[in-house]
Amino acid sequence: MHSGRVAVVGGSVAGCAAALAAHRGGADEITVYERAADRLADRGVGLAVHNSRYTELESAGYLDADMQWVQLTGRRWYVRDEAAPGPLGHEIGVMPFPFRTYNWGPLWGELRRRVPETVTFRTGTTVDGVRPCPGGAVVETDDGATERFDVVVGADGYRSAVREAAFPGVRAAYAGYLAWRGAYPEERLADPDLWAVDDCVYAVFPGGHVILYRIPDGAGGRRVNWVLYTAPPPGVDADLGTGTSAATGPRSLPPGGLTDALSRHLRYVTDELLPPYWGAVVRATAPSELLLQPMYDYTAPRYTQGRVLLAGDAATVARPHTGAGAVKALQDATVLESAILTAVTWPDALESYDTDRTVAGRTMVDLGRRLGRALVQETPDWRSLSQADLEAWWKQADGTGAFGGRELRRR
Repeated sequence: MHSGRVAVVGGSVAGCAAALAAHRGGADEITVYERAADRLADRGVGLAVHNSRYTELESAGYLDADMQWVQLTGRRWYVRDEAAPGPLGHEIGVMPFPFRTYNWGPLWGELRRRVPETVTFRTGTTVDGVRPCPGGAVVETDDGATERFDVVVGADGYRSAVREAAFPGVRAAYAGYLAWRGAYPEERLADPDLWAVDDCVYAVFPGGHVILYRIPDGAGGRRVNWVLYTAPPPGVDADLGTGTSAATGPRSLPPGGLTDALSRHLRYVTDELLPPYWGAVVRATAPSELLLQPMYDYTAPRYTQGRVLLAGDAATVARPHTGAGAVKALQDATVLESAILTAVTWPDALESYDTDRTVAGRTMVDLGRRLGRALVQETPDWRSLSQADLEAWWKQADGTGAFGGRELRRR
């Protein structure tokens, strides 16, 4: 099948990949709607891709060696222990960690540059809704304009307007805890020799943990990147919207947006719960470099509805513990491209896509919930674990072995 008009709602990583998939599949016209007018490339948080998933995505043409990365090889687990000498804390154990890390902004920029010029990008345009029509779907924008397409791809994130149109009332559920995130230039890191560049660190404490690793800065250097998970302090409902209706839900706080209560809680964790060195790494982050994300999870009942299909976080939000958020979005694009190329009609293509990705989404949400319980909500007595105990605990937490993303199904 090599024809048709495709709209992609959302122009971030998932949206650019979906536009590339539609182009490679042979769509005649592709329009991408992105509500942000600019500055997507300024998003400087990190993400990780398992080496095996990278190989698959490189073969499919969605990642390549020109996209800057940092190679990780090991994952070291530390816990604060007053009896342990040295600033790093007590090392519980070490595990293999074959992951490449990326900087979201430069990665998005590379994907954006690979989208051909024939694809129309309408930035600064908000899509208010999508409605079905015979043989297609109509996109409605905030300026009152409407346009018909053969297929509409919803890649507009966890508050997706496209998903709401396809599956009214299907919304993300708040998991009850938060992720503080930060990133800054590696030059600011004190005593860098204490932390090998190819090590990912899990510094754990009762009720949470922080993950730390380096990412490229997009200019030939590196940045320190960290994500800290734990429950919020009491009395912050008004700050986060955790007491609001399910229609809105908790909200993220942008860089520089942390309240005094949340900042104090972060300071308490770094000073009292983390080993000294890792607490200092987190504290070196400037307020303007800090952001906060409530943890959600959900997956749509299907990845398609009529001539609408969902991709990335619009379809499934799995907690970041899975190490596979960006991977799943790029895999969605890979499967979409294959479905378009091998199908005779658009309904055939959408059915093939849905069959593959709905199962993948459920798997990753289930994994995120298991890891959330193990790493935040029902943490073990970390100080008592040996290397063997840690390995057994992780094997149970990972369950199906999907950490880092499921292997793409071969067609």
